[in-house]
Amino acid sequence: MKHPIEILEHYWKFSEFKPQQEAIIEAVLANEDCIVLLPTGGGKSICFQIPALLKEGICIVVSPLIALMQDQVNNLKEKGIKAMALTSGLNYDDIDRMLDNCIYGNYKFLYLSPERLQQDLVQERIKQMNVNLIAVDEAHCISQWGHDFRPAYRDIKLLRTLHPNVNIIGLTASATSKVIEDIITQLDCIASQIFKTSFHRPNLAYLTLDCEDKYFKTVQILKKYAGSSIIYVRNRKATLEISGYLNNIGITSGYYHGGLSAKEKNTQFDLWSANENQVMVATNAFGMGIDKANVQTVIHHNLPESLESYYQEAGRAGRNSEKAYAVILRSTSDEMSSKNQYINGLADIKFLKNVYKRLCNYFQISYGEGESTVHNFNFKLFCSTYNLPSILTYNALKILDRTSIISMEERFKNTAFIQIIIGNSALFNYIEKHPKQALILKVILRSHEGVFDHSTEIFTHTIAKKTNLSEDEVIKQLTALNKAEIIHFESSKTDAQISYIEPREDDKTIHRISKIVNQQHDLKKAKLQSVIDYIKNDGICKSKKLLSYFEESNSKQCGICSSCLESKNNSLFSVNDTQIILNLLKTEALSSNKLEVISTFNRDKLTSLLTNLLEKGLIEITEQNTYKLKTS
Repeated sequence: MKHPIEILEHYWKFSEFKPQQEAIIEAVLANEDCIVLLPTGGGKSICFQIPALLKEGICIVVSPLIALMQDQVNNLKEKGIKAMALTSGLNYDDIDRMLDNCIYGNYKFLYLSPERLQQDLVQERIKQMNVNLIAVDEAHCISQWGHDFRPAYRDIKLLRTLHPNVNIIGLTASATSKVIEDIITQLDCIASQIFKTSFHRPNLAYLTLDCEDKYFKTVQILKKYAGSSIIYVRNRKATLEISGYLNNIGITSGYYHGGLSAKEKNTQFDLWSANENQVMVATNAFGMGIDKANVQTVIHHNLPESLESYYQEAGRAGRNSEKAYAVILRSTSDEMSSKNQYINGLADIKFLKNVYKRLCNYFQISYGEGESTVHNFNFKLFCSTYNLPSILTYNALKILDRTSIISMEERFKNTAFIQIIIGNSALFNYIEKHPKQALILKVILRSHEGVFDHSTEIFTHTIAKKTNLSEDEVIKQLTALNKAEIIHFESSKTDAQISYIEPREDDKTIHRISKIVNQQHDLKKAKLQSVIDYIKNDGICKSKKLLSYFEESNSKQCGICSSCLESKNNSLFSVNDTQIILNLLKTEALSSNKLEVISTFNRDKLTSLLTNLLEKGLIEITEQNTYKLKTS
């Protein structure tokens, strides 16, 4: 057997492991059950991928997020490693074929959602596989006390009955001791080893800054720290608005949210990743697979829903060990707006029942039917059809997804249906005279039976690939064919795909999950309150506050967070020092260079004094980049 470092060097091109990685790998290779808590960017995936590559057979990876599964599969494929993911939207024949490949095709990794484990076909084929390891990603989802509990995760122990001699590794970026105990119990771990690294990030300054104008403060930060940045915002509209604003003032910026197509997401990510755009303005959809080492600042325009989320998002800064900044911009309205979004937007059981029934009616699913059916979904159209509030409805659909009633994959997609409405001979006469459209028609004829007889679904992205045209061009030519009355063509855009995991049972279905839903609502309220307490308490070191939340004690002040700096400034600066600056600004606005000359303070001390006075709201910066007393 090769040494783990050889695998690391061969596939990942690294010459050494990150802290704890090698010890975890050795424990897995010794067939021990392991629970791994590594912070974001700590390299959790390598901890199961390398042992799986060293052992004969295939590794089963359970993950709750389709985007994360697909990202890891793509990364493995790029390294020449055979891997596949059973995502939603696959029919029985697709799954049958893919599972056969796992048995006979020398695949090393099979990624699947916990919901897939409920299928008899999947269980039967996994039983036939030579499984070398079971990996459970985002393992906190198995615990009812975890911040993203998914009941379907409780079925993972089925894998242990199918392969009782195979060890298991559970991985998470954040979990309390109560959650860890629950993970061990639910995964039926035997004498499991627990690996946990410190959540302390000594190079990351956690800053909570008061500001009335978040746009102005953001620009200040981005100009001061001109490195790669992420700005997290509440909704899709804000990503466009802030990105547009930054571009207009000369700060290169892109945007990212769940409603973008895969192509658009990749384009935006590539520009940012290559440092062509300084800033990425994003919703929390921007998270999976983000491993950019040189991110200097992460700015939150709005409060995150939990400290777990905040730690993970903030932790995307400073992975190169250089000093970095995680900033929350705080205003007086933040607490109320966050409660409106995260708490008042929670769907109660009555509303959940209504959305579920409407959804079934929308897809024309009869009582007792619908299981394993897949549907393209336009969220806006659904809400307008039934006059449903968008935030509450979206949250209701997410509950149905987490509780394994449906699977909802958010993705942009063009859906199209065509029927050829002229005869064979007339069609071929037309093809001879229109070569550009002829290529598209020939591909459709070869790929779709019955296109003369009835309206048939086609996939414009597939046609685009086969004809070497853009998808927009394909749609344009099909529209022209429709206008010429050669075909009947209907096209629409969807923003999600919904798969039914179980048959429709209305009240019975919702009643079964009501206790879990209410418990999770209470947990969400408690977690948001922890965020509010975190931002409001400026008397305690922000780093210590975070570590305490994750049950890690650290007696030392970090010295670089906003609370520590405020304390330091109050102790370092005498009233006389600050008064000197204020007196100098009484008669006129002055530049920092002028202040340095006439005050006799050195540059570092002057900068600190000015920063302190700005944060206290006693002075402000003019359009001419000078300092003046704040008048209001």
